[in-house]
Amino acid sequence: MRPRPMIALAGGLALCLPLAFQAQVSIPAREKAASKSSDDFPRADLRVDRTEVLVPVAVNDNYNRPVAGLEIENFRVFDDKVEQQITSFSMEDEPVAVGLVFDTSGSMRGAEREERMAATEFFKTANPEDEFALVEFDSSPRLVVPVTPDPAKITYQLLFTHTRGSTALLDAVILGLHEIKKSNKKRKALVVVSDGGENNSRYTSTELKNVVKESDVLIYSIGVFADPNYTDAGGVLNNISEQTGGRMFKTAGMRLSDIAQKISIDLRNRYLLGYVPINTERNGRYHQVDVKIVAPKGLPPVKAHWRTGYYAPAE
Repeated sequence: MRPRPMIALAGGLALCLPLAFQAQVSIPAREKAASKSSDDFPRADLRVDRTEVLVPVAVNDNYNRPVAGLEIENFRVFDDKVEQQITSFSMEDEPVAVGLVFDTSGSMRGAEREERMAATEFFKTANPEDEFALVEFDSSPRLVVPVTPDPAKITYQLLFTHTRGSTALLDAVILGLHEIKKSNKKRKALVVVSDGGENNSRYTSTELKNVVKESDVLIYSIGVFADPNYTDAGGVLNNISEQTGGRMFKTAGMRLSDIAQKISIDLRNRYLLGYVPINTERNGRYHQVDVKIVAPKGLPPVKAHWRTGYYAPAE
């Protein structure tokens, strides 16, 4: 089947929350959002043109291992609760841009070496065309390494990481989204490593969720929780990860590098489902997407993860 022409619906952070991160170390006061025209309406990661929506889907077993070998008949897709006919099906295998967002606040003291090892694990499985960026945060976020194809720059900068200060987690995720969207790679992701504490951000959890909803970036989170029953501040990390089709992992005695390896494998083993929406109205409205797995006989229980919605084109 010849692929249909399409465009990438990239979410614009400036459209919802104007960000002008200047000097890399400060977050300016929020400005009043400009009125939206039909040409600059925020649009999400699910790539859509006049006819087709593309939905990346990860399928994992109970041990968080990717499940390969599924066919088109093993998937059902729903757009606003209406089942759609899947018109294209493949496994995604293309370069990726990954932004590493590392917590360096005082509460993370002692985890610096583990964060370096986690970054190294990502680089081991990197493709030559991949790109990376590094954001660190304590009392404020810092863009330490802008988007680059050279992971050695990040490895070098991590040697100088020191923990101190309070935690501006929400601001750091927004800065990470802002930076990784500069990449021209179609597939983009953030990996956020934090103990989940939040006590110094200018942006709120609601504002962050709105930015994530309009972005094209997959988010994975690694929760470095001393108490395995502890959840991140307000459930923010888990919520934004699930919303984008990613997941949150708790260390629970596991090394950060082991979890980083799982995320890297998960990121590079995703099915890509395409469908032509039955509702073709171009009104810029947000559409809820659901995916169900029709498991073949003999397959143990599996879980699917996908981005939960997209904005229709606006005229």
